[in-house]
Amino acid sequence: MVSRLPATRPTDFNSGYPIPNSIEELLADIQALAPEIRLRADEIEIDRRVPSDLIDRLRTIGIFRMTAARSRGGLEFDLASIVEAISALGRIDGSVGWTAMIGCSSSLFLPLLPQETYDLIYRDSPDVVVAGSSQALGTAQTVDGGWLVTGRWPFASGCQHAQWMLGVFVDDDDAMRGFIMPARTWHIEDTWSVAGLKGTGSHHIRVDGVFVPAANVFDPAMGIVCMSEPLLQAPRHLLPLIYAAVVVGMAEGAVDDIVAMANSGRRLQYARDALRDMETFHAELGRIAAELRAARAMLQAQTAIHWQHALTGTLHTDARLAEATQTAVWLQSTCVEIVDACFRLGGASALYDTSPLQRRLRDIHAAGQHASAQPRHYAGAGKLLIEGHRAV
Repeated sequence: MVSRLPATRPTDFNSGYPIPNSIEELLADIQALAPEIRLRADEIEIDRRVPSDLIDRLRTIGIFRMTAARSRGGLEFDLASIVEAISALGRIDGSVGWTAMIGCSSSLFLPLLPQETYDLIYRDSPDVVVAGSSQALGTAQTVDGGWLVTGRWPFASGCQHAQWMLGVFVDDDDAMRGFIMPARTWHIEDTWSVAGLKGTGSHHIRVDGVFVPAANVFDPAMGIVCMSEPLLQAPRHLLPLIYAAVVVGMAEGAVDDIVAMANSGRRLQYARDALRDMETFHAELGRIAAELRAARAMLQAQTAIHWQHALTGTLHTDARLAEATQTAVWLQSTCVEIVDACFRLGGASALYDTSPLQRRLRDIHAAGQHASAQPRHYAGAGKLLIEGHRAV
């Protein structure tokens, strides 16, 4: 099935892609792609990657330029719009949503690079796809003009589609530094054989003694950004909320799936009534829907708070980072419970590969294994709360 994009939009002079004028247009384009994405869900899982032509379609509608500066041809959407678009993709398919989230949100680190490097990356097009890892698993030797870097990084989602990939190394002085290099510089190891989010292609990537010029290195924690746009000021403080958008979308998709199952006339074994006519089903579905509304409201509220701080230049604080992380962890655990409940309501039929509920179950639990979603990260918010009360 081929979706049709509006023919009346202006096109970017570099890529020739139509430019969405608003988040509403982008969401309409995402929904136009939804039938094809669902139709190709098995292909995505079997190949363990999103097909290249679907990545091109996502690029075409503007997904990967959402976080690029307008001055470089990007959309530079506000945070709420980015969250809404990523959530919409996660609702259709977890792997597609996750791949899109990584591909565009990773570019938020690019303004930490020197201005000339940022301009080089966006020289040809604003539709830049970035992949990589934030784990400090590389080592480096200082040489004239930069570093010789060696390392191997896991969980590089979307690495097969990226133009640029980033990693983190520890230098001779035990300082942690991020770096970015063209994708052709990296080796991709085929390691992504997993239970959930199979289609994200989150393989290991490595470099072996590669020369990384100083212009390609940045400080991931304390670096000064080279751009003035509010969206680009504090990447670490925005990433947890963009990540959370995917899991909320996956939970919404699971609710869609169980409602569709009920409306199909499905009858559970030994049940007198069809699923859609059972009062016990209605009650549990109502409870699930309430939890989902709470999750969505939490994400929207924290997104609004963070965006306001971004606009006023007060986002880059420990408190804001702790809030975003706390929100992401809570949303992950809540959405796991929502998807688990939908899976249980589906009965034995939800076990089959033909059921979208089993994929939702695997995907949401795979997302929950992500380092940023671990409950131990509640500690940052708890510590700040204790310190705040002590100061009163």
